[in-house]
Amino acid sequence: MEIVLRLVRGEAIDEVARESQVPVHELEEWRRVFLESGQQGLKRHGLDPEAREVRRLQAKVEEMTMRLDLAEHLLEKEFGEDLRRLRK
Repeated sequence: MEIVLRLVRGEAIDEVARESQVPVHELEEWRRVFLESGQQGLKRHGLDPEAREVRRLQAKVEEMTMRLDLAEHLLEKEFGEDLRRLRK
């Protein structure tokens, strides 16, 4: 784990490979897997910006739907008889 963290922090991969005696291609793979796993973890925990925006928009749609339902209810209550007559 420390080896991968060194790479993520920006240490030269050739130097880390030489010191750790791990081939460069393996270190590249370890780093790739580490970064991909981190991205998946952020998505699962709701820290993904796109997922957060989708949730915000869903909440907005729910709020607007509730307001529309309330407005329709109030219109029906106040003008229900008139609206029914107009529809005929």
